[in-house]
Amino acid sequence: MIILLNGEPYDSAANSLAELVTELQLSGQRIAIEVDQRLIPKSQHAATPLRPQLQIEIVHAVGGG
Repeated sequence: MIILLNGEPYDSAANSLAELVTELQLSGQRIAIEVDQRLIPKSQHAATPLRPQLQIEIVHAVGGG
């Protein structure tokens, strides 16, 4: 299915956010994910289904001080 990933069309075989993270080889990395401008906690990634045309933003968490 085609989703919008960080503003670009992306063809994914994933059925959930957790599967998308695995597909993108981002497992274990510090990331934040928004779906349609709503932050999705990591605890909900497996339970959040994907559907065509979702707008997904994935950013890497960067520490600083």
